[in-house]
Amino acid sequence: MTGAAVPREQGSPDAAPLVRLTDVGKSYGSVIALRGVSLEADAGEVTCVLGDNGAGKSTLIKIIAGLHRHDSGTYEVQGEEVAFASPRDALTRGIATVYQDLAVVPLMPVWRNFFLGSEKRKSFGRMDIDFMRRTTHSELAEMGIDLRDVDQPIGTLSGGERQCVAIARAVHFGARALILDEPTAALGVKQAGVVLRYIVQARERGLAVVFITHNPHHAYPVGDRFLILNRGRSLGYHTKEEITREELTALMAGGAELEQLAHELDAAASGGAVAKELAREAKDLGVADS
Repeated sequence: MTGAAVPREQGSPDAAPLVRLTDVGKSYGSVIALRGVSLEADAGEVTCVLGDNGAGKSTLIKIIAGLHRHDSGTYEVQGEEVAFASPRDALTRGIATVYQDLAVVPLMPVWRNFFLGSEKRKSFGRMDIDFMRRTTHSELAEMGIDLRDVDQPIGTLSGGERQCVAIARAVHFGARALILDEPTAALGVKQAGVVLRYIVQARERGLAVVFITHNPHHAYPVGDRFLILNRGRSLGYHTKEEITREELTALMAGGAELEQLAHELDAAASGGAVAKELAREAKDLGVADS
């Protein structure tokens, strides 16, 4: 299935997914960042958006998050067409975005970062520190994050733990759809596994998760739907039943481009060894001529 959202049964108010983009496009002057892109994200599902640098993933995030408006197509939340003026508008509809830089203050304690910008206050405007400490600890524990001390600076946590704190924070403050911007990009294998586990936990708690990544090996185990972008266009939109891990990897790796490059290098006298290696890679990805 390519370029169109997966159809759902009609006739019920619950038929509409939580988030739906249909043929969405965005241009910046003469530069086309997105064209004709569709996706769905529903409660209890993980929709993975895959693409290399420059594929249009960042633009797509900004549209869903309410940072930028789309130029064409439609953006719907629970069947209602929207055009958010700001991320605050998106947040009021339950759409929270966790960016790669996380926007945390490293020297502040975990509980302070958890409530940053949404502090709980007592009378006379004083912060209710005990409440915020308890709540942070219990919310993290519910997500399976066992921190002994929420007073420790968040900068002392690993990258995976900081990602998980950001996810738990979004859940606590009422997110129904969670947009994750490359949460595993700068992490090692073990820490990436930690984050993937919490993505599954968020799905099991009934959130719609949009997982932005360039790594099909991270996307496939947790994903229910897969949108592959290349230069602002959709290369395919598939459910897990419609695509294998190997096919997803081949689309992501640009196997057809590798094969074409191998042919070009093969024509050059100095490119023989490199061409053979590229041809071998294309064959491994299942896109080379037999």
